[in-house]
Amino acid sequence: MTVQLGINPLTWTNDDLPTLGAETPLDTCLSEGKQAGFSGFELGNKFPRQASVLGPILDNHDLKLVSGWYSMELLTRSVEEEIEAVKEHLTLLRELGAKVMVVCEVTDCIHGKQDTPVHLRPSFPYDRWEEYGRKLTEFAKYTQSMGVQVAYHHHMGTVIENESDIDNLMSYTGNEVGLLLDSGHLTFAGADPVKVAQRWIERINHVHCKDIRSDILKDVKNRNLSFLDSVLEGVFTVPGDGCVDYPSIFKQLKEVDYSGWLVVEAEQDPAIANPLEFATLGFNNLKKFATDAKLM
Repeated sequence: MTVQLGINPLTWTNDDLPTLGAETPLDTCLSEGKQAGFSGFELGNKFPRQASVLGPILDNHDLKLVSGWYSMELLTRSVEEEIEAVKEHLTLLRELGAKVMVVCEVTDCIHGKQDTPVHLRPSFPYDRWEEYGRKLTEFAKYTQSMGVQVAYHHHMGTVIENESDIDNLMSYTGNEVGLLLDSGHLTFAGADPVKVAQRWIERINHVHCKDIRSDILKDVKNRNLSFLDSVLEGVFTVPGDGCVDYPSIFKQLKEVDYSGWLVVEAEQDPAIANPLEFATLGFNNLKKFATDAKLM
């Protein structure tokens, strides 16, 4: 099997900052994503959440549902409460053929707070790693029994953000918990995505291809900006338009014959970064990287 290339609607409309692309209809996102060359989309805030409604819309554009973000609160919820909370979302993913669910622990997260510097993010309570790992593994076993595997998304502004957080997460959880590798968030957090990929390659089951403009990253860190203000400054871009070493990352993926989705997820201000132009650039670069690595 070969990889499939997908995109997140953040290129057109932003979930964390809804004013970005607020006027852009879902049909425009889907038609331009398909025009750029992509085979599937992740969920966004403009997507209907009923399979009977969303399915025909995607079919009309000849697109697949790749996955969808789930905000998890296992630090404060029981496993049973989390399972109850996820059921509707999980059902939508399963019914429309998605094989992974993007999950992120959002307890006390700050990535959606535009006035809070991202470096003030909460730290994971170290004495709770064993408990959390057990709970997340149990939760992941449930989703897996329903045909969808957890893909944990390390994310700026949350309790699991940097390399040591990821190492702890993977060490304290079972193989039922997959790792979503996001090159942009890792680079922002000061980690080397190539090294993280090498260390946890057997656990990677989803990949977000978010590139970083290194000069802007240095600037936003110097000014202690929030995550959202960093986005507005243009810190993120599509693969091949920044400093991330995708050939080396994809070499690691090829060694385990990764055959999941490679997803362009590069939130920018659509009024500045034309969505169709950047979606097309991202597709062309991603396809070249994947082809060169013999992933497709």
